[in-house]
Amino acid sequence: MENQKFIVFKLDQEFYAIPVRLVQSIERIQSITRVPNTKSFVKGIMNLRGIITPVIDLRERLKLNAKAEDDHTRVIIAHLQDDSTGLIVDEANDVIEIDESNIKPTPETFDQVQMDYITGVIKDEDRLIVLLDLNQIFNSELVQLVE
Repeated sequence: MENQKFIVFKLDQEFYAIPVRLVQSIERIQSITRVPNTKSFVKGIMNLRGIITPVIDLRERLKLNAKAEDDHTRVIIAHLQDDSTGLIVDEANDVIEIDESNIKPTPETFDQVQMDYITGVIKDEDRLIVLLDLNQIFNSELVQLVE
């Protein structure tokens, strides 16, 4: 088995991760311009070093409770389907390297919608980290909305 690196971030006191290879950068929250007639989880667009980047509230997309932005709030700039998209998260400050054998399958107790977004679970020291599938989170419906 081979090791993989993941960016770990927090949403609502829980830990989540995505592969490092999908992450361009992690930014502080910036001014976001709302785009009319989009889903509520599409927060708008931001100008990131001259590149207009759509921004998604990952809490809202995953149907978690809303939380006000603070000094820890970050935007993970993820590269997927030939575009960059910002993901608003509560905190993002951890990179871990995990052997693939330590990635456990998703428990069957989750409902189907949640299972579609999850590729597995990592037990890292004293915490459980849920691996998210950005391909499912950025499904074709979302891509059309952002475009």
